[in-house]
Amino acid sequence: MKYWLMKSEPDVFSLDQLKKDKTTWWNGVRNYQARNFMMKDMQVGDAVLFYHSNATPPGVAGLARVSKVAEPDQEQFDKKSEYFDPKATKEKPIWYCVQVEYVGHFKNFVSLQDLRDNEKLSEMLVLQKGSRLSIQPVDKKHFDIVKKMGGSTP
Repeated sequence: MKYWLMKSEPDVFSLDQLKKDKTTWWNGVRNYQARNFMMKDMQVGDAVLFYHSNATPPGVAGLARVSKVAEPDQEQFDKKSEYFDPKATKEKPIWYCVQVEYVGHFKNFVSLQDLRDNEKLSEMLVLQKGSRLSIQPVDKKHFDIVKKMGGSTP
């Protein structure tokens, strides 16, 4: 099993929305490195820290899990979608997305400042200067620390 941090703006798609929907395709990612993580590395059962970005404050709201391996992102073919890519075809898709399912909310929201204040997390990618990827691998030791900080039991 691998561990990930996946960012979403809560006014676009929040952990509350994932709880309501139960699952979602993590579509609309238009960064090759993040796409490659989904295509090549993410597997069913991988654990996810669900991070609310561009929020006040930003931070980890809870947990999700990869529930289906990557498939072509259907938004790339939809001319009405903001994620439409004219170079993508059904025969040669460019963008892929995994499906994630809701696991649970943390009892305690773990803010970005909380992450920064914990010296044991100093090497987490989300804390590195210039690290803006919406999908990032997380070391198990960091995942466990964040989960504990959140007071999670799921």
